[in-house]
Amino acid sequence: MCGICCSVSFSAEHFSKDLKEDLLYNLKRRGPNSGKQLVKSDVDYQCLFSGHVLHLRGILTVQPMEDERGNVFLWNGEVFSGIKVEAEENDTQIMFNKLCASENESDILSLFSEVQGPWSFIYYQASSHYLWFGRDFFGRRSLLWHFSNMGKNFCLSSVGTQTSGVANQWQEVPASGIFKIDLKSTAISGCVILKLYPWKYISEENVMEKYVNSLTQISAELPTFVSVVANEARLYLENPIVPLNMMLPEAEVEMQCKNNSSISPTRDTFKVFLTDQHMKKVVQQFIDVLSIAVKRRVLYLARDKNLAPKEVLQTSNRKANVAILFSGGIDSMVIATLADRHIPIDEPIDLLNVAFMTKEKNKPTSFQEERSKTKYLCEVLSEGVSNNDDSSYNVPDRITGRAGLKELQTVNPSRIWNFIEINVSLEELQKLRRTQICHLVQPLGTVLDDSIGCAVWFASRGIGWLVTQDDVKSYQSSAKVILTGIGADEQLAGYSRHRIRFQTLGLEGLNKEIAMELGRISSRNLGRDDRVIGDHGKEARFPFLDENVVSFLNALPIWEKANLTLPRGIGEKLLLRLAAVELGLTASAVLPKRAMQFGSRIAKMEKNNEKASDKCGRLHIS
Repeated sequence: MCGICCSVSFSAEHFSKDLKEDLLYNLKRRGPNSGKQLVKSDVDYQCLFSGHVLHLRGILTVQPMEDERGNVFLWNGEVFSGIKVEAEENDTQIMFNKLCASENESDILSLFSEVQGPWSFIYYQASSHYLWFGRDFFGRRSLLWHFSNMGKNFCLSSVGTQTSGVANQWQEVPASGIFKIDLKSTAISGCVILKLYPWKYISEENVMEKYVNSLTQISAELPTFVSVVANEARLYLENPIVPLNMMLPEAEVEMQCKNNSSISPTRDTFKVFLTDQHMKKVVQQFIDVLSIAVKRRVLYLARDKNLAPKEVLQTSNRKANVAILFSGGIDSMVIATLADRHIPIDEPIDLLNVAFMTKEKNKPTSFQEERSKTKYLCEVLSEGVSNNDDSSYNVPDRITGRAGLKELQTVNPSRIWNFIEINVSLEELQKLRRTQICHLVQPLGTVLDDSIGCAVWFASRGIGWLVTQDDVKSYQSSAKVILTGIGADEQLAGYSRHRIRFQTLGLEGLNKEIAMELGRISSRNLGRDDRVIGDHGKEARFPFLDENVVSFLNALPIWEKANLTLPRGIGEKLLLRLAAVELGLTASAVLPKRAMQFGSRIAKMEKNNEKASDKCGRLHIS
């Protein structure tokens, strides 16, 4: 993971040898292991490249990279599949070698079509004066652009900055494909023309018109001297996932989904589903593909291979290489269980559980009442509440987190599970939002972005209390890789709006909602989360958004993924719940969806009368 930036000037009076101090500071936080700047000048323009590397695999490769022909490459990505990268190799070097060997545009597009994994990049092609850049299909890595001085300057960067009293000018580069700018012609014309090479399904028609039309609104928000156009050759990137299966069931299948409201959310209920051999096979296939995705994300990092056998056994002093954003909910529980399969047994796993101080004394029964039918679940959760804690941090996610820890300890008692209680006061929240977090959440700016951005920032920072049976001590997670469950709700109908859409428009409406969710995840979630987690010199990894996992889920008919005629705690994310039961999980398999901003109680700390979609003034520097 890296902080990458390219500042381009078309006027000699704006040429510079350094980035602005605040932007450089934010980039350095993303890449603490190496930093370098490189200037490439032409008669008509100057490019200032800045690269800051978080070293995770292979040999530490300093960025920006430059070859003998003057080509320059900045890469913020991970090649998990598609392109062969040996364990001891660095994917930045592999990608740059292949780019430099590309003879034409088609070769470049073929290369990025093959890569499986998250990425954003900037590539300067010296001989043609082209600047290529873009994000992966899901937008799992942040990239922003900023145009200024009537076309005399523009900047591409992993993260932006805010200036007091100045409207934010940074925008997220759309994850619509790869863009190319002809720097020479831009310098002459004074107009910035962004040529788009969009993602396309092989069978899809009119893709160029669709994407250019979708960028009309973005173009309207850009300065008048910036335009987005289709590339003349009508070239495209091959979509890395299969299209969503929009099939609707036959009448008798739909009838089987009726009159299910009386079913109780218990583990035995899921056992009945698993007596269907077809469903059991689908569940196992899902477990297999998700397990491979988790494996790739926990093994692609450097580990200490020089420990003597006696040292290996002394696990109490070992540091975790992998952490999980952990609420004890179904998404994080399944990820933790699968990570346990692949991470060396002598290596701890950090479970990062964040809670924001509540003024009123927490009442665990208040969130259990909504599932009063589930007596078994209530008993498990109440057992997880410690008697000697500050009750102001006993928020719902803390209680389910502790219960989830007990389940994981039962699944594998040999593993050291570091449950990190991260407690955030109102004073600390307001101070760090103002000094740091607001720069990262921007250019997004709603109340929801504020709540989730702050919660994820504090959780991924990993500073809290390590709570064991015998002791409580301060702890800071050293894990460079953080796994998160984002993508499960979007694909498996986990949100309440999915249930509302199903109730009003049926399965056809639900299919369209899921397609829309996946289509907007780059602009709604992932750039923000990458900026927030990356600010700690850590890398976010998203197993549910692995290309093979998404393709597997996209290929299934909707009724094999969710059944929203069933009650909460069963119907939403049904496939994932069945997988959890097969993996040996218990109470967590029937936990209803609870959004992070409510489970961590950050949404209750300040103004309670706000809507999630409202603009959040707290994110702006006045």
